[in-house]
Amino acid sequence: MPRTIRKVTALAGGVGGARLVEGLARVLPPGALTVIGNTGDDFRHYGIAVSPDLDTVMYTLAGIAHPQNGWGLKDDTRAMLGMLKQYGEEGWFGIGDQDMATNLLRTMWLAEGRSLSAITAELCHRLGVQTRLLPMTDDPLHTMVETVEQGVLAFQEYFVRHRWQPTVKALHYRGAERATPAPGVLESIQRADLLVICPSNPVLSIEPILQVAPIRRALADRQVPCVAFSPIIAGDAVKGPTVKIMRELNLDPSLAGISRYYAGLIDGFMVDTQDMQVEVTVPKYAANIWLDTSTKRETAAAELLAWSESL
Repeated sequence: MPRTIRKVTALAGGVGGARLVEGLARVLPPGALTVIGNTGDDFRHYGIAVSPDLDTVMYTLAGIAHPQNGWGLKDDTRAMLGMLKQYGEEGWFGIGDQDMATNLLRTMWLAEGRSLSAITAELCHRLGVQTRLLPMTDDPLHTMVETVEQGVLAFQEYFVRHRWQPTVKALHYRGAERATPAPGVLESIQRADLLVICPSNPVLSIEPILQVAPIRRALADRQVPCVAFSPIIAGDAVKGPTVKIMRELNLDPSLAGISRYYAGLIDGFMVDTQDMQVEVTVPKYAANIWLDTSTKRETAAAELLAWSESL
């Protein structure tokens, strides 16, 4: 008998995750969706606290994200970055002028002793975002990338400064052993009718969340279905270095490989119609999973929910 899905909790990072979250938010009633966002990408740039994945989700839900990039703000300018370059700075991380307002407020509030989760809630409220967005942890947890050519790099140096070209030897999630889930995270997993792993890079965007041990345990002990939404179509990443980095880590970047990567955590896998014949380790559902427009995001989210009711 089909189940009724009233509450959904999604794990998300990056542009792909934000786009599916937008679709879910459009088809679910207000307050039905909670998003657990990756903070392994967080870093300080010129002393400013930047949370790229949280902001990408927030801006997307607020309808103000850059329509092509998927990250940053639409119609933003880079005058500050230009001035930094005039001073001789490399300017490799492109924070826009309007985007800087978000980061300045976050930095100030952190200095005042507020938690990242409280700050994220306040920023979302001020932008009119009704979906609950939770950082995976309020504790420092940083994704470090060990490379052949450049040694160990902080995530943003690897991903942005070096354009994810160095060969990856290993990933380290610094601080994971001490990190605890942010307030509301475990409750959102335990009270959900459905858990969704968004089409985010498994090792760069989802694994940092899973490295917070109580979160992984809560997912493993779930009493409701958890479905993954494929980050690859026809053997290639929809966006970013998913296939490249998984191969370099000797992980199988195929649909079957990704379903094995999430073994014990997922009960279903939503894939693109181009991959409907590909064998995976859990039940799958094939649909058009290109999320390049809001209409496609809404349609894909509705199909995911309808299919999940039968699991």
